[in-house]
Amino acid sequence: MYSTGIYIASFLIKLIALFNPKLKKGVIGRRDTFKKLKKEIKPNDKTFWFHCASLGEYEQGLPVFEGLKLKYPDHKIVISFFSPSGYEVRKNAKLADVVIYLPLDTKQNAKRFLDLVNPNYIVFVKYEIWPNILLEVRKRNIKCILISAVFRKNQSFFKWYGGLTKSALFAFDHIFTQDDNSQNLLRTLGLPHVTVSGDTRFDRVSNQLTVDNSISFINTFKQDKLCVVFGSTWPDDDKLFIDYINKSDGDIKFIIAPHDIKTSYIESLKSQLKVKTVCFSNMANKDLSTYSVFILDTIGYLSRVYSYADIAYVGGAAGSTGLHNVLEPAVFGVPILIGKNYKKFPEAEVLTGYGGITSITNRADLETALEVLVKQSNRRKKQGTINKTFIEKNRGAVIQILDYVRI
Repeated sequence: MYSTGIYIASFLIKLIALFNPKLKKGVIGRRDTFKKLKKEIKPNDKTFWFHCASLGEYEQGLPVFEGLKLKYPDHKIVISFFSPSGYEVRKNAKLADVVIYLPLDTKQNAKRFLDLVNPNYIVFVKYEIWPNILLEVRKRNIKCILISAVFRKNQSFFKWYGGLTKSALFAFDHIFTQDDNSQNLLRTLGLPHVTVSGDTRFDRVSNQLTVDNSISFINTFKQDKLCVVFGSTWPDDDKLFIDYINKSDGDIKFIIAPHDIKTSYIESLKSQLKVKTVCFSNMANKDLSTYSVFILDTIGYLSRVYSYADIAYVGGAAGSTGLHNVLEPAVFGVPILIGKNYKKFPEAEVLTGYGGITSITNRADLETALEVLVKQSNRRKKQGTINKTFIEKNRGAVIQILDYVRI
């Protein structure tokens, strides 16, 4: 039934892709998967296969991927994505010998894929469980681990109808979970090789402190003024903070890094701002120091831009799109504001409880919270220290995983 469902889903995806540009990229990209593997991977190659659902999981697994590359430099690396949002951003990743879309999870695809990749070791990140592929992995006795895993009681693995997905979990030689609850749930299934290692994202963001985070145009823009960074924002987030920016007196600098950088959206955002605003895309030959708002309508800078923040607002939780990564500003010791819909994000729940993150419900909440943080440097420092300490205490997952892997 599952395999039949995959074939039906494949047909429906191709049909919907005619009207959905994102799905269309995935459909077209999967056509090249086997061709790329044949070209880049030879039968005698030693290979690692790393699989991530999307960009977030890639970033989560990256410190492990990099560590294994250093540990076993003679191995080629195959990185697969399920989502176009991951593949399109990292399709030219220097770490990998080949980056591909994961083929749809049919038995035939599973066999063909593993024949071509012929992996010596497999690493899946967080929650990607594809039964046909994993059952074929188990049949071939290929070493395979799952890292930064999170499980919840309402998932199919723990239901009466979850036999297939449950059996797929036994393909993993070891599962490294983010928390005790996930470990306990897996043990109810009889999985013995489970370790609570924590979340590799803490190691990933900590690495940001070891690189040069300076950005010349941001230095020119910010000068020595207090700076608020609104990162990975959506229209629901904009509704909360635009009024505050428009009422500002010029003593604060604002950087907005929208999730959507399409021209139409950026123009709409600019039209709502009544203070002097400049975009990355048209900053050439402008005196950036004279502007109050800088819109980062490009990608690849946000993790470094957070190092300039005195206060950070992380988007996604004002609506239903999902909260973005609060660990990126937290590592720099920055107090953080988020929307109200953060309950499925453990690190946000913990830091809200500790007081490093403030949850915002409406515009009045945002204005009050920002005014407190803008006027009280001691409050900024206290909340920022809570966030930085939280990161420091939760590092170490990568070392545990790399110590486990033996080829």
